[in-house]
Amino acid sequence: MRLPLRIVLAVLAAVIVAGCGFQLRGSSSNLPYKTLYIALPETADVRIWLQRYIGATGQTKIVDNAKDAEAVFQQLQDARIKTILSVNAQGRVTEYRLQLNYRFRLVDSKGRELVGPNEINLSRDISYSDSNVLAKDLEEGLLWRDMNNDLVAQIVRRLSIVKPKNPDVEEDDS
Repeated sequence: MRLPLRIVLAVLAAVIVAGCGFQLRGSSSNLPYKTLYIALPETADVRIWLQRYIGATGQTKIVDNAKDAEAVFQQLQDARIKTILSVNAQGRVTEYRLQLNYRFRLVDSKGRELVGPNEINLSRDISYSDSNVLAKDLEEGLLWRDMNNDLVAQIVRRLSIVKPKNPDVEEDDS
């Protein structure tokens, strides 16, 4: 009984990929905090997306009071900019650049810094046409949504990778 070559190659590829430590990037985040408070309005897009991402793992609980939280997420800057990227010979806009500049930090319930200020800068280019205004507006909305999704994924990855400072231990400036 001979195994087909395709099956042997598929098993061999699976063994190689599993052996090298390859893992699909998912929404799992192993945050080093048991409870987290997000200091943003209830309707803020970033807050809603963060709650979804962090809630999907089930390990970190989002609380409604900063005093009950082990860590408090604070937004320092949220700048969304739409600039003209190029114009045609008649002076009409043909491309825009969408930019998202976001800064955040994490503090404990007493206001001591756990994770210093982090900055995330995202940009997307979008073509524009006067004849397709409605379609281009919808495309722009989708790009902003994609940027929000990317932003929150980067925030969660950074918070899960960065080792928090222990606020009880004083650092030596030597």
